[in-house]
Amino acid sequence: MARTLITGGLVVTASDELHVDVLVDGGRVVALATPGSHGWTADHVIDATGKYVIPGGVDAHTHMEMPFGGTTASDTFETGTRAAAWGGTTTVVDFAIQSKGGSLRAGLDAWHEKAEGRCAIDYAFHMIMSDVNESSLKEMDRLIELGVTSFKLFTAYPGVFLSDDGQILRAMQRAGANGGLVMTHAENGTAIDVLAEQALARGERDPRHHGEVRKALLEAEATHRVIRLSQVAGAPVYVVHVSAREAVAELVRARDEGLPVFGETCPQYLFLSTDDLAEPGFEGAKYVCSTPLRPADHQEALWRGLRTNDLQVVSTDHCPFCFKGQKEMGLEDFSKIPNGLPGVENRMDLLHQAVVDGHIGRRRWIDIACATPARMFGLYPRKGTIAPGSDADIVVYDPHAEQTLSAATHHMNVDYSAYEGRKVTGRVETVLSRGVPVVADRAYVGHAGHGVYLPRALCQYAG
Repeated sequence: MARTLITGGLVVTASDELHVDVLVDGGRVVALATPGSHGWTADHVIDATGKYVIPGGVDAHTHMEMPFGGTTASDTFETGTRAAAWGGTTTVVDFAIQSKGGSLRAGLDAWHEKAEGRCAIDYAFHMIMSDVNESSLKEMDRLIELGVTSFKLFTAYPGVFLSDDGQILRAMQRAGANGGLVMTHAENGTAIDVLAEQALARGERDPRHHGEVRKALLEAEATHRVIRLSQVAGAPVYVVHVSAREAVAELVRARDEGLPVFGETCPQYLFLSTDDLAEPGFEGAKYVCSTPLRPADHQEALWRGLRTNDLQVVSTDHCPFCFKGQKEMGLEDFSKIPNGLPGVENRMDLLHQAVVDGHIGRRRWIDIACATPARMFGLYPRKGTIAPGSDADIVVYDPHAEQTLSAATHHMNVDYSAYEGRKVTGRVETVLSRGVPVVADRAYVGHAGHGVYLPRALCQYAG
């Protein structure tokens, strides 16, 4: 493999900001040194003067080709990972799904079949447990041996994904014993179904009612419940896509008690709100996701949680459905709108905008988007940092370039942008994945099949 020298840039990791050159050889970072202090030669030299040199992003929550509500997420592993690369993300952790009545292994095998040979960047899997029973609990141990070390359970979606408290407790107990990490979608799904049924009976059918029935209090209640179940089980818990300040308060309380409780939020909750969900006509359907968008005054609690480390990770929950033909399935009934937003390409740029806006600092940007997700899901220091021995997943990032986010220019396989017309400062220029250029000077030079499957170690925070 070619030796590559990245020179002249500011290397930004979760812990440091250093004006150093980076030498890449054999797909790994081999050395960092002050410019002028070394005599390195290389096959390729990348001039990063005036730019940031950052680790490739780690998006720990994506749903490529996910079946949902009678349709399937519009990004394949090929299109979705290519879009991720364009946005400076070099690793995704997607969710394999256990079918009701099926085994965990069969679900995992099905997702391997979808992804293998098609990904532009490296990938790993979590496992969604749809059917917690003696057999699937035993299988958790085997999956950990295969490098699938995290398991997602739902308090939402009765009849599809929902597990009752006893099932969640059993899975947490098993994880407490085998070192796995239980992730939870925390909303009270049975109560939400009652409210949705009542809203529809009143003739409330527009997209905005999706957010109104999925109340913040029902997110907070379920968050409290899974935290206490994890405490009883003696196991850590990771709460996905936290959107409401009341749910953040539950995480803060638990962490103040010293519990191994972790939380993730997503760009849509930081940058969008119920104002988007209430757009006229059916336009609000573009913003239907679960947990739902909240009123804008919830955002400050999320930003504060990211600054205080009560929220540790920003992932996308990338689950795109086209407006035409897919979101339109719920034209007469908000409960039939497929839940999910596109975002895998926008996360790194939106979080850099948060740096520009003063919400977070540069190192915190890298922490929540690269380093902590890699640590949380057993990929660090191979991923998530720039250090000798790490994979050469490196992004040359222009912090001064301005761009306008738009469906006309994005690379996700979806017919709208959740951030249409939003101006942001900062743009990916060049992306290396294991030392191989995937994006070079704003041109895609990668290919399907470059990305490899990553068996993961255990969560590095849950020992």
